[in-house]
Amino acid sequence: MELIWFALFAVLLAGYFAIEGFDLGVGLLLPVLGKGQQGRDHMVAAMAPFVLANEVWLVAVAGALFGVYPALEGEVLFGLYPLVVVMLLAWVVRDAGLWFRRRIDGPAWRRFWDLMVAAGSLGLSFGWGVALYAAATGFGSSLLHPLGLMLGVVTTLLFAYHGWTFLCWRAPGFAGASRSGRALLVSGLVAALPVVGVTVGSMRYLLDSSAPPATLSVLSLMVLPFAPIVVVAQVWVWRTFRPGRDAVRIPSFF
Repeated sequence: MELIWFALFAVLLAGYFAIEGFDLGVGLLLPVLGKGQQGRDHMVAAMAPFVLANEVWLVAVAGALFGVYPALEGEVLFGLYPLVVVMLLAWVVRDAGLWFRRRIDGPAWRRFWDLMVAAGSLGLSFGWGVALYAAATGFGSSLLHPLGLMLGVVTTLLFAYHGWTFLCWRAPGFAGASRSGRALLVSGLVAALPVVGVTVGSMRYLLDSSAPPATLSVLSLMVLPFAPIVVVAQVWVWRTFRPGRDAVRIPSFF
């Protein structure tokens, strides 16, 4: 049972990087590729239908972490407390930017919230790299360790590339190039590589921190029956909003 949940946790975390990574990547690229307000609107419109569905992966990762590995809760929340706070704030700022950017029709208002989307995306992307390094070293290293900071930079660049590939797939005319769904899949797998390395390296540590078998059995009965629903919903979103099926418009709530 411990191995099954380890594999499931690894898949959820890698899936979050591969799926949510392009959302964050598009946010990172807003100041770079968004030439003018219309360009930034087009970028947000490209990713907007996927945002809420993609964030389900983060909820699943958090639930699996604290349910399957309760011994790590204290280490994550207290050992990484400053980083956790920064990442939560970045998440709130990013989502607030997406929700508020069109609530008032003014250039200064829109530019401010677009900047918040970019800043929040940067905080999350960089923070995930630092958090992965801390997890790989048993939460015993400094949050300012050079290797951790370097992994933060690498993760940010991978997400930015994934976001660019997504734009080339979803809105090729805007991005200046065209990429296939296969290219997007490859960039997603590349964005998830840091997770693969960390989870494999931390396998023994995670297995030793697993909840008792009885607890894992109860979690399996509570969680696994709903997994197909999440998968079907994710497939529906991607099929519905794939290129050629709709015009790239910003939903009313963004």
